[in-house]
Amino acid sequence: MSDQSPPPGWTPRDPDTPAGPPAQESQQPRKPQRPSGEKQSRRAAEKAERKRKRTGWRRLVPTWRMVLGAVLLLALLVIGALIAGYLLVRIPPANAAATAQSNLYLYADGSQLARDGEVNRVNVPLSQIPRTVQEAVLAAEDRDFYSERAVDPKAMIRAAWNTATGKGTQSGSTITQQYVKNYYLGQEQTITRKVKEFFIAIKLGREKSKDYILEGYLNTSYFGRNAYGIQAAAQAYYGKDVGKLTTAEGAYLATLLNSPSAFDVVAHPQSRTRALARWNYVLDGMVKKQWLPAGERTATQFPEPGKVRPAAGLSGQRGYLVEAVKDYIVEHKILDEKTLAEGGYRITTTIDKRRQNAFVDAVDEKMVSKLDPEARKADRVVRAGGVSIDPATGKVVAMYGGIDYTKQYVNNATRHDYQVASTFKPFVFAAAVENDSRTQDGRLITPNTLYNGDNKRRVVGTRTPYAPENEGQLSYGNIPVTTATDLSVNAVFAQMVVDVGTAKVKKTAIDLGIPENTPNFVASPAMALGTMQASVLDMTQAYATLADHGRYTPYTLVEKVTKGSDSIRLPDRTPKQAVSREAADTATSMLVSVVDNGTGTAALAAGHPSAGKTGTGELDRSAWFAAYTPDLVTVVSMMGQDPDTGALESLYGALDEARIGGGGYPARIWAQYTKTALEGSDPLDFDLELQPGAAPSPPPFIPSSPEPTPDESAPESPAPPSRPNRPNRPNRPTPPDGEQDQGGRNQGQDTEGGTTEGDTTGGQSNEGTTTGTTSGTTGTTGTTGATTSGTTTGAAAGALGGVTGGRLRSRPPSEYLE
Repeated sequence: MSDQSPPPGWTPRDPDTPAGPPAQESQQPRKPQRPSGEKQSRRAAEKAERKRKRTGWRRLVPTWRMVLGAVLLLALLVIGALIAGYLLVRIPPANAAATAQSNLYLYADGSQLARDGEVNRVNVPLSQIPRTVQEAVLAAEDRDFYSERAVDPKAMIRAAWNTATGKGTQSGSTITQQYVKNYYLGQEQTITRKVKEFFIAIKLGREKSKDYILEGYLNTSYFGRNAYGIQAAAQAYYGKDVGKLTTAEGAYLATLLNSPSAFDVVAHPQSRTRALARWNYVLDGMVKKQWLPAGERTATQFPEPGKVRPAAGLSGQRGYLVEAVKDYIVEHKILDEKTLAEGGYRITTTIDKRRQNAFVDAVDEKMVSKLDPEARKADRVVRAGGVSIDPATGKVVAMYGGIDYTKQYVNNATRHDYQVASTFKPFVFAAAVENDSRTQDGRLITPNTLYNGDNKRRVVGTRTPYAPENEGQLSYGNIPVTTATDLSVNAVFAQMVVDVGTAKVKKTAIDLGIPENTPNFVASPAMALGTMQASVLDMTQAYATLADHGRYTPYTLVEKVTKGSDSIRLPDRTPKQAVSREAADTATSMLVSVVDNGTGTAALAAGHPSAGKTGTGELDRSAWFAAYTPDLVTVVSMMGQDPDTGALESLYGALDEARIGGGGYPARIWAQYTKTALEGSDPLDFDLELQPGAAPSPPPFIPSSPEPTPDESAPESPAPPSRPNRPNRPNRPTPPDGEQDQGGRNQGQDTEGGTTEGDTTGGQSNEGTTTGTTSGTTGTTGTTGATTSGTTTGAAAGALGGVTGGRLRSRPPSEYLE
């Protein structure tokens, strides 16, 4: 059998090679085949290479090995630092605070103002401190003291977080840490001090008993009133030894540890609500820890502390000034209270010695010298407060806090418990100009805008029913805003505050300098009448902003603070434009009219162009005069307070006056002080830029009323009707020759510093008046008054009167001006 040859063109096939595709494959060269294991190895190598290179964003992310290594390294460093700190930091001897120094206070010229008292410190053993007093302190400061460690890292972190997130500054310190800070270190807020405190507390906790630490803490803590330690505090607040303290008294002293001066309800009565809340917190904590039976807690009454007993070196005005400066330093976080109490600081104030003395002299001559508490019971309640600020710098140059710090320890210049009354009204108008506000019928509010000034007129545009009374329950008809400001017409400003918007008015007042947390500062129609309780200092700040053309410069009482060679940093006081110049200046123009024509004419005696506003608080408990020249702003307030109970009282009958108005004694004090304070300087005119439409009205028409000739006597007018619930005005003696009797209540003068009977020119009283009686109501028509369309549009220095059908025809008698 012969072999068969393959057909032509047929490629011989290797018998070991499987059958392949058709002839096309055979035409291409075949690639050598790699074993499958080698392929996988190659791919794994490429993948590993890519991981090693970490291209793109992956290069920025650390590997888990890197993170673990960093954590371990950090842990080793922390442990090493803790060990090193524990070994290196030693418990030091007692610090200088155990025998703290005095602080030196200086006037602006560098002369000595005062030196605060020496530290009052008495140590007692823990066995002499009642158990309930100890537990009250623990309930206030560290309820787990006996069971916790010397330091609490969690609390420290939590406190730091709360402080950083604005939830309030907290120490996060245990009682052990606080004791270390009080006794071994100091109150400075530095990283170094905190680190030392941490390690000393750990060592102390290991070496000393809890009772030892608690005893040290109670003997070194600051309680206010210059008292260090629980024994000194017991004497300072309750006049007894610590062993005789009740549970309630111990709880109050424990309350003081949180904020010694702020929670002193005697020195700072405006803080009573906060102090009581803290006192209740302490007692509730004692019940929670089962240290106090719930029944006994319910029956516990607040223990009123005794009066402040200031050091003899702080008599007169010195004590008021020192306390005001201390409050400023603490409130503005220049130093905390405990650090300042350690002493050794040299504090230069902004108080001008000459002007300070001038303020005291003015109050003494115009008010204090006329008080006779033995003859007139009402004179016992009279208080006065005042502040003077340079508007260009914001520096407080003078402050009157009261008759004597050792007799009246509450500073009347900084307290917050009296209504500011009509001195708030300029803020309403400034807000109207600032916001281009319009009346309910669409008219732009300017000094010449007419408003209805009828008594008990219902305010339109608010859901809150409100129909305020005018002083004397007089109706004025339609009057321009300037006249409403001159005569302080409540109905006009109650409507205006609604037209502007109560929220906008409140914002403007805050921008001018009124603190947002001022008591009774509520955005409601009643706010226009001054229901808020700002301090004299706060009102001076706000009026200083108006005086400086709407530029707000935060006030200051401190020029410089040093300790040794170190100078303490003061807060930034960069001025800012709070309201437009147009708004501030237009408000000023209206306040100029109040002094020239309205209820503040007593200020003319200062001899300088001035602008101001009078105010009389509810039930006549306060009388205000807030005024300024272009270069000096001063607010004076008289207040009524019972010297025994501290209750706010009316000023009826004080100084033998039926009523005390802001234009009376406060305005006279203002005028004498301002005249002396600006002695030697040329009177400055106001440079005002007014809103469009705010130009003064044309000169008013002057009626041709006949004047009595010198040999004729004007007929005597019957006494005007007395206001309900207020005493009739007593007869007043004629002032001595040569003394201008402006702004008081005698001779038919305006309640808030109006004018004497007749035309007052150059400080002289020309009693040329005729008597007009209409509809049974009698008044006097001054020779310089102006009456147009039944309303008073021009202002006269003479007293005007006459009411027709319950509607004002001209200026009302003084008894009816607010």
